[in-house]
Amino acid sequence: MVNCLKTGAVVIFEAFSKKHLEYKHANPAVGGPDDIAALFSIEEIQNDFVDFEVIMLREEEVSLTEGLYHIGTGSVIRFIGRKK
Repeated sequence: MVNCLKTGAVVIFEAFSKKHLEYKHANPAVGGPDDIAALFSIEEIQNDFVDFEVIMLREEEVSLTEGLYHIGTGSVIRFIGRKK
């Protein structure tokens, strides 16, 4: 995906963090992947978007109320970056 973007393009990305598994074990109703390979860390995002100006990159605890399959407290990675 990164190679398809022009200089100045902005990426907005949100996904469950690797820490989310702790939340899911405590409350399965929060949903999200069971496979750690499908979850993200700050370091992975930094490596994947190395040619980007980081506008925002943080891991946050969030309260999810998104229908039947995402109810409860979870952990997400939020990233906004601009391609250099």
